[in-house]
Amino acid sequence: MCIINHKGTVLLETNRLVLRKFVIEDSDAMYNNWASEDEVTKFLTWQTHADTGVTRAVLSSWIENYNKPDFYNWAIELKETSQVIGNISVVDIRENTRCALLGYCMGTKWWGLGIMPESGKAVIKYLFEEVSFNRIAATHDKNNPKSGRVMQKIGMKYEGTLRKAGFCNQGIIDEVWYSILKDEYNN
Repeated sequence: MCIINHKGTVLLETNRLVLRKFVIEDSDAMYNNWASEDEVTKFLTWQTHADTGVTRAVLSSWIENYNKPDFYNWAIELKETSQVIGNISVVDIRENTRCALLGYCMGTKWWGLGIMPESGKAVIKYLFEEVSFNRIAATHDKNNPKSGRVMQKIGMKYEGTLRKAGFCNQGIIDEVWYSILKDEYNN
């Protein structure tokens, strides 16, 4: 039986992006670029940040967790501007099935530019090739099909919709599941 080889959040790069650990100095960018946007948090489980103090507190807790080998949370930074515009993370790990559940968000200014699929592909590559996960999954509110399109673009397959099984800032929702298995993955 293969076990997960946890390595934590490491630096990843794509053509346009640097995926890296957050630092406390990212708090203004995080607040201004996505955490303060109601449109971003509409389908998420956390509330829009009221001020940069909330953002700093969230970042402080994330930064403390970077010493854990099973903590995976990347800042998405544009190489062209060095601006942090979103994040992608593993929000749940199921050790017994070697499954990681992804979550992601990004400021509306950068929606539709292929940035999140680019981030997702880099994270999936790392989680399969370096960490030895067997399955990577993600869910979205049925009323947020744009998130589902990101899942499709990163190679995930639709698995099904669980009726009234999820929760987000919209309340109880129908939760749509996607996943990709290691033996389906083509780097």
